[in-house]
Amino acid sequence: MQLKNKHIARKLWELDKFILDEYKLKAEEEHQDRDDALYEKEFKKRIKKAIKVLTPITDEATLGLRVCKKIGRKSELKPNEKLRLILIHQMFGKSNRMMSNALLLFSLMTGIDVSYKTVERLYSDGEVEAGLFNLIILLLKKKKVEKIDACGDATGYSLTIRKHYASVVQKLKEKAKEQDVQDKKKCFVYKFALMDLKTRMYVCFGTSLISEAKAFHKAMQMLEELKIEIESVRLDRYYSFPCYVSLFKQSKVYIIPRKGSKLGHGDEWLNTMKSFVYDTMRYLKEYFQRENSENGWSCDKKMFGWRVAQKREDRIDTALFCRVIWHDLFYLY
Repeated sequence: MQLKNKHIARKLWELDKFILDEYKLKAEEEHQDRDDALYEKEFKKRIKKAIKVLTPITDEATLGLRVCKKIGRKSELKPNEKLRLILIHQMFGKSNRMMSNALLLFSLMTGIDVSYKTVERLYSDGEVEAGLFNLIILLLKKKKVEKIDACGDATGYSLTIRKHYASVVQKLKEKAKEQDVQDKKKCFVYKFALMDLKTRMYVCFGTSLISEAKAFHKAMQMLEELKIEIESVRLDRYYSFPCYVSLFKQSKVYIIPRKGSKLGHGDEWLNTMKSFVYDTMRYLKEYFQRENSENGWSCDKKMFGWRVAQKREDRIDTALFCRVIWHDLFYLY
């Protein structure tokens, strides 16, 4: 049977009328069966292992690392010390002043007095930026993440205590996924990340003060630099357009098409629609593995909170990069 537009429309009607209710009921049953005590026990184990490996892995990521700085006095902190300090700062989630006071032990060990201004400057430090990038490469190599089945999703972090991202999304739906370019005072920063389904590690991410779409494209640029192959990818309906599907030419793409979706947008889109219409249940089983991304965001926000304290765009990006690193450290062993 030749695929036509009416077949896509019919399948979407069936999806809304019958199939999605079945999957929602199944998801609720699985949530009820979850052992929270076991989850917390495993989570504590991951934290202990991540903290234990922090020193050797930051040393390895910054070995021989030097960034030429033409102006300003030379930092008293070594690159590996900077990297550990900024990661610890994000983990504790305290203000810079509170963090500098809590780092008395750090000062005694290194002989360096760390002020809150020193902590804040780390978020725009070239050695820290290079160290974080080296660190994610190192983590992915240690876990042998090279050719993956992935899922991707975006979330938002509040830049002010007055607005909570989840509450705004619930009220505005898709309209909450972008902000007015002309508005100088942004309320949220958007973050998109691709996750490897096998290891549950993030392989790339992107941030934007404008929209989820811009964060997505930054993540794709990072993915290209990391040279990781995507065998299959699962994205939510925000990305259910042919232009997004065509970005993954060598990959199997799982999305739920929007109402009114048509054919005639290239082979990648045609193949995706064929799988959706002709093999729906298997297709949905693959697609709903995207819930791993949503679960990842939930765990991250429980750990680090739902807002970012930094105000400058480059420093916001660094803060969220640190959270990606911690997430991957938790799943390293």
